[in-house]
Amino acid sequence: MQEWLWMSAADLGHKIGAGEIDPVALTETYLAAIDSHPVRDRIYSAITHDRARAEASAAADRARMGQRLGPLDGVPISWKDLFDTAGTETCSGSALLQGRVPGRDAKVLRAATAAGLICLGKTHMSELAFSGLGLNPITATPPNVNDVQAVPGGSSSGAAASVAFGLAACGIGSDTGGSVRIPAAWNDLIGLKTTSGRVSLEGVVPLCEKFDTVGPLSRSVEDCALMLAALEGTRAVDLRGASLDGIRLAALQTEVMEDVRDAPLAGYRSAVDRLQAAGAMIDKIDAPEVAEAMPMSGILFTAEAYGTWGTEIEAAPDKMFAPILERFRSGRDFKASDYVAAWQRLEVLRAQWHARVAGYDAVILPSAPTLPPEAERLMTDEDYYLTENLLALRNTRVGNLMGLCAVTLPTGIPSCGIMMCGKPFAEERLLRVAAAAEVALS
Repeated sequence: MQEWLWMSAADLGHKIGAGEIDPVALTETYLAAIDSHPVRDRIYSAITHDRARAEASAAADRARMGQRLGPLDGVPISWKDLFDTAGTETCSGSALLQGRVPGRDAKVLRAATAAGLICLGKTHMSELAFSGLGLNPITATPPNVNDVQAVPGGSSSGAAASVAFGLAACGIGSDTGGSVRIPAAWNDLIGLKTTSGRVSLEGVVPLCEKFDTVGPLSRSVEDCALMLAALEGTRAVDLRGASLDGIRLAALQTEVMEDVRDAPLAGYRSAVDRLQAAGAMIDKIDAPEVAEAMPMSGILFTAEAYGTWGTEIEAAPDKMFAPILERFRSGRDFKASDYVAAWQRLEVLRAQWHARVAGYDAVILPSAPTLPPEAERLMTDEDYYLTENLLALRNTRVGNLMGLCAVTLPTGIPSCGIMMCGKPFAEERLLRVAAAAEVALS
């Protein structure tokens, strides 16, 4: 049964459908692994034993009667601690929301439950989702699967750790500036950032609603496709026959190739070589609109974040980790007219981007230019914290600023990923390209 902990969600679902795995036994295996894990409390903020067992029992009954609700019916997954979960504390990794117990599940959690997925519990995250590092001394800092001294990436840090350590078949996270893709890349997982506006944010604690997105962290592209369908209550894209033969990829050079550390650069270059060997045609491109958009992140993200949380923050600023508090406060003095002008300009830059990449199936770049930094040094070296946090999110932020869907894939070098950015609301197409790339990279 222990091997179940390392199988993909899709494979678990298939074996449940074939009668080879009982959802109750599967769920008990996961719960036992969670409860006995030495760093359980650094990964899970809450474990929903009763709910998981009740959902598993219902899934087992459906399986016996041949009435499964979908391909993942009976598969246990984790949820980031910003998805409202009825009767379970949901505080978005912040002491400001301690004791907040919603009375209703988030819409995506309701959709996943309706598809038969089993809720194992809630996972730790960066405070109010406003950091790409995953460091959170207020609640907990989850471990990195490749380096016990390093942070896991954030803000969906526990979501990544729950999968990487075999404590969930898939983790559901959110991505505002890279919060699915960074922890996925740093823990050798596959992470899907959906297009802003595609997946419901109802019942999701916000950071910047104009950028916030929901997405899975998983072991396979197929898992991402199936989870996207479950979150939306739709049918998953068919990945059969996916091929890189004749696929056109644009390798972005602007901004994203600067200061890339040795290991991520080696992983990226090796991945590019393998994609080309599998039939992909790759052109290097420059995009001046990306260079212009990047400095606008300060006003676009921080002004909305402070506008959303300023009242709660200033009522109890001492409850916050100082670097996160400072990052929120950096958005309080922008003028409304400047914020509006920045958004108007960004829409122009997005149009320029879409025209530039219209002939490509995806744009590729290193998922992160750096490896996971040391947790202890982040706590004591202010400059190190600032530079590593900003650098970690630099490349992923391209997808958020340009309004894209994106996926990160492991390159084979620990904690080094390659990112593929698709067109807005074209997740199905991107997932087919990613599925072919997954084969080439493995």
